[in-house]
Amino acid sequence: MKILAIAGSNSETSINKLLVSYAASLIENAEVEIVDMNDFEMPIYKHQREAESGVPQEAQDFAAKIDGADLLLISLSEHNGTYSTAFKNVFDWTSRIKDRAVWNQVPMLLMATAPGGRGGLGVLEAAEKRFPLHGGNIVDTFTLPFFNDNFDKEANKISNEEKDSELREKIQKISAIESILEK
Repeated sequence: MKILAIAGSNSETSINKLLVSYAASLIENAEVEIVDMNDFEMPIYKHQREAESGVPQEAQDFAAKIDGADLLLISLSEHNGTYSTAFKNVFDWTSRIKDRAVWNQVPMLLMATAPGGRGGLGVLEAAEKRFPLHGGNIVDTFTLPFFNDNFDKEANKISNEEKDSELREKIQKISAIESILEK
């Protein structure tokens, strides 16, 4: 199984990258690629720019990574209640590829975390509404509130037993769906 793990942040110290990397580590016998949003930095989307230059190669490359995956693990960072600018720009450009649904119906576990008590719930809700309109096949969602209290950075794992158990159950669920699809 090929997993594409995406952290919707361009921060070098992204807590969402830590979360999505941990989630990916819970899936046995998988080939995992962790996506760095910095590898897909493009000019801010603008219709005139698209008309003049077309869709940037970075958006095409991002789409190709999605198409090569059996499963998407996406952990979105929340900036003012919605997507980070870095993620939104990649999403916008990828949505402009002719005859393309951004997520191409690849099964996904959609996640978010934040230092606060809502755990990125605002961005998760926005994505749950938007992604299905762009080929998002959201199998399940997970949020980790109070990241700094519930994630052990040294051990690289969720330290809150209840939240860790919840994530593990969701990983089992999505892994089982992928196994069924492979048959």
